[in-house]
Amino acid sequence: MRPLGHIDLPVCFGTPSNYHKEVLTFKVVGFKRTYHAILGQSCYAKFMGVPNYTYLKLKMLGPNGVITVESTYEHAYDCNVECIEYAKALMEAETLLLNLDRLGSEAPDSKRHARTFEPTEAVKLISVDPTCSDDWALRISATLDIK
Repeated sequence: MRPLGHIDLPVCFGTPSNYHKEVLTFKVVGFKRTYHAILGQSCYAKFMGVPNYTYLKLKMLGPNGVITVESTYEHAYDCNVECIEYAKALMEAETLLLNLDRLGSEAPDSKRHARTFEPTEAVKLISVDPTCSDDWALRISATLDIK
């Protein structure tokens, strides 16, 4: 998928006494995801940050020492659960839309009246009154037993 555009945003890590601020360019995409922004290789390069996925930490140099951005395993787990639930909801919505489209294409012809009789098997015409035309005939199944 091609990006819809790009946006430059200031990003800041740290505390008021020790922070690092840079402007990052983000790609704007037109699909639904749980992430608001993804910091990748360009972010790490600009901040000269080092991610450690095992310890859920990102370290970079600030004007007054090392800046450490960290998270907890519980928060990472909650984010993963949220992502999975969101993906399931999207799949259910897409399935529902596909089923609605399919049902819409299988809908009966709107020009056909509900009173129209279309037998599913062979029928016989039985005259109600032999002196009248076939308009006064009953239609019964041709496969009925005599009993």
